[in-house]
Amino acid sequence: MAPRRPAAGRSAAERRVAALAALRAQLRIELRGVEPLVWRTILVPETITLAKLHSVLQWTMGWMDSHLHEFEIARRRYGVPDRDWPEEIPLTDERRVRLNSFVQARVRRFIYLYDFGDSWEHVVTIEDLVAPRPGLQPIVCLAGANACPPEDVGGVGGYEDFRAILADPDHEEHADMLAWVGGSFDPSAFDIEATNRVLKTIKP
Repeated sequence: MAPRRPAAGRSAAERRVAALAALRAQLRIELRGVEPLVWRTILVPETITLAKLHSVLQWTMGWMDSHLHEFEIARRRYGVPDRDWPEEIPLTDERRVRLNSFVQARVRRFIYLYDFGDSWEHVVTIEDLVAPRPGLQPIVCLAGANACPPEDVGGVGGYEDFRAILADPDHEEHADMLAWVGGSFDPSAFDIEATNRVLKTIKP
């Protein structure tokens, strides 16, 4: 019998087959501090890297991936280290870490932080592990509600002000804010079908 090839030496095709056969982690994501509550429930292969999970979270929540991010899991930070800007607290490379390492360690909840200026904190809960479903894409959004705030709105406080201004046609900044956001903004909007069309393009 030929020796098994080490996981690190697998080809891209072999890694993709392994991901398709992997158990799915059911995750619930909630954006902290925002009303109405912005939340999603997704399925991802438990073998997904944190770097790939970052992309999934961006598309699922409705962000534009135009700012820095990091994961805070079990008192450690994961992200994209910058050799030109070393940090006092080490940042582990998210491309080298897979979700199942935390599942095995029985981590149930962690933080995904997006945009260090606006400081959007997402609470990610590992709800369950389930078998792959025939006919269901490997990365899929099962449910969700409400839209993420616009990028660069100023964090939780800025979003509250933004919504108050849009709700008041007589406010002196109403027209400018409406133009800034592109003409309209519906905080209750969430298109799960459009979201899944995008998630279908992400290779596990």
